[in-house]
Amino acid sequence: MRLDKYLKVSRIIKRRTVAKEIADKQRITINGKVAKSSTDVSIGDQLVINFGNKTLTVKVLALTETTKKEDADGLYEIVSETYKESY
Repeated sequence: MRLDKYLKVSRIIKRRTVAKEIADKQRITINGKVAKSSTDVSIGDQLVINFGNKTLTVKVLALTETTKKEDADGLYEIVSETYKESY
């Protein structure tokens, strides 16, 4: 499954266009390698997503084409979530 679609289906990022923009700005890595929006995501992959002052690391647990809102958090496991302090 494409990275941008996975991020939308899992609701880590609400819109696919936003997921595509973030990936194309090289703010997402999969298993330590910079990923484009079209990069394939597999079960077991570790994603590191840099949002402005927050870095989110998740592990992919499942892949589905569609999911209900209440089931979306079952597609991934949060490994770490860190915030940068701004002065």
